[in-house]
Amino acid sequence: MICIHSKLKCLSALTRHAGFAVNAALLSRCRVFHLEPLDFAGVRSLLERALGDTRRGVGTLGIQATAEVLDVIAERSGGDARRALSTLELVVEVAKSEGKSTIDVADLTAASDERTLLYDKSGEEHYAVISAFIKSMRGSDPDAAVYWMMRMLDAGDDPLFVMRRMIIFASEDVGNADPNALCVVQAADHAFRRVGMPEGYYPLAHAATYLALAPKSNAVGTAWQRARELIEKNGALPVPKKLRPSSNASGRALGHGADYKYAHDY
Repeated sequence: MICIHSKLKCLSALTRHAGFAVNAALLSRCRVFHLEPLDFAGVRSLLERALGDTRRGVGTLGIQATAEVLDVIAERSGGDARRALSTLELVVEVAKSEGKSTIDVADLTAASDERTLLYDKSGEEHYAVISAFIKSMRGSDPDAAVYWMMRMLDAGDDPLFVMRRMIIFASEDVGNADPNALCVVQAADHAFRRVGMPEGYYPLAHAATYLALAPKSNAVGTAWQRARELIEKNGALPVPKKLRPSSNASGRALGHGADYKYAHDY
């Protein structure tokens, strides 16, 4: 991101989307350039360069790495060069402390056996993954819905946030096409709070797959949105006399309820 002022130019590198991380007034004075993650070949090349750099890179430690190790680190990095280099540095330092001259996949597994997930719980990737989760349920794809849900959960997102999104989805995207959907998600929410993790994955997946397979209707949202638009356009319209209560004499004298037709009689 480049911020340009008449007397100042500031260049900033952000790990989050500028739209989420930067004040709107400041952002309006900036030019934003979005950098894509490195591909596998790019990360692999970077690792080789660091390993061969005997002046500033990890090559100063005199440790070699098998091609398979570099492949695994590059594949696990998610396109993040910094994470790939940090992983390589960690494994090389562990190998050095153990007196090894070459690192292999076993050393990598011992030093770092968790896949790095490209995810920021408060930034752009968070919103991208939750969007993919919701759109997969809306598109009636239960496998995709569970995949994106697990992406969020494995990256450390709050399971209750995921559950809240499904409660909203049950009314917003399923609605009266399957009124039981809201009951299922509420039951899943209750079950999750009772059992916790890791068994809580079951009610979470239960709710996600049910919503994905349920018939869809957005009529609930359309109804209240149109009602609000009508109120904003016309203000508070008067209640028609026939719909006003006629339970007292003064109301009946004014004609309240006079033309009302009791629906159950028709």
